[in-house]
Amino acid sequence: MHDDFTDFSAIEDELAGADACFYCLGVSSAGRGEAEYTRITYDYTLAAARSLVRVSPGLVFIYVSGEGTDSEQRARAAWARIKGRTENDLAALNLRAHMFRPGYIQPRHGARSRTPLYRLLYAATSWLYPVLHKLAPAHTTTTDHLAQAMLTVARTSADSPRILTTPQINTLATKTPPLPH
Repeated sequence: MHDDFTDFSAIEDELAGADACFYCLGVSSAGRGEAEYTRITYDYTLAAARSLVRVSPGLVFIYVSGEGTDSEQRARAAWARIKGRTENDLAALNLRAHMFRPGYIQPRHGARSRTPLYRLLYAATSWLYPVLHKLAPAHTTTTDHLAQAMLTVARTSADSPRILTTPQINTLATKTPPLPH
């Protein structure tokens, strides 16, 4: 059990030799101040990446960011600027970093958001997903497609773009065999 996400030095031996990191830790910015959101989104992510680059050279680092992230860091929304800064600083490290920017993610197979409002929204709208996906395919994906695309990039990162949007995520997910359930 590790509880200091700003310092991974105590567990670096356990991380040594890893081929890939699927970095999915994140929170909603709703109800959080900019300092707290920065600590979780930026500080934790960069601390993990810096430790991994030291002990696992050549590692593929897959960061789940989000649609609307602003690489220019000029957006009015703090979350978009903070995620943009996180992506930019990951790209500057000596590792193969790929940023996944999904839009709406439909949970599958019992996956549940930890954010109560999101759980409520998913419960109320999950039956509408097929319609939503038909109307906005460039902005919708599923947890299955996201996971499959992440695995594909980890295996073939040299062929993958640095930033992947929802359409690219969905295309990659259909190019490889589905995950077992």
